[in-house]
Amino acid sequence: MQPSLMTLKILLPFQIFADKTGITRIVAETRAGSYGILPRRLDCVAPLVPGILIYENDEEGEIYVAVDEGILVKTGPNVFVSVRNAIDGTDLRQLQEAVELEFLDLNEREQNVRSVLAKMESGFIHRFTEFQHGR
Repeated sequence: MQPSLMTLKILLPFQIFADKTGITRIVAETRAGSYGILPRRLDCVAPLVPGILIYENDEEGEIYVAVDEGILVKTGPNVFVSVRNAIDGTDLRQLQEAVELEFLDLNEREQNVRSVLAKMESGFIHRFTEFQHGR
C-alpha cells in the first residue's frame, strides 16, 4: 500500500461492516458539521452523529454508507469508525431516508426507554430509602 493512502474499518457491535484499503478521502458527519479526512491529516478522534459517511478509493470511486451515531478514530494511515448500525447503498436519497427513519427514530425511542428506566430507578431508590428509615 502506498503511504499516501488510508485503510478504513467500519465496525458494528458484533461484526466488521467494511474493511477497505486504498482510501483517498473520508467525509463524516459530526455535531459541528461535515468532517473531512485526507491521508496526511494529523491523528484525531471525532464523535459521529447519524448521517452519511463518504469514502473514496480509486477502485470503487465514491461510496456512501448511512451510519448511526458512533466514533471515528484516525491513527496514522488507519481510520476506524465504530457505529451502532450501518447501511450501504448506491442511492443517496434512500440512504438519507434510512438515516432519518431508522437511526434518528431509534435514538428517540432509546431516550424514551432511558427516561422510563430512570423514573423506575428513582422510585425504587425512594421506596428503599423509606424502607430503611422505617426500621
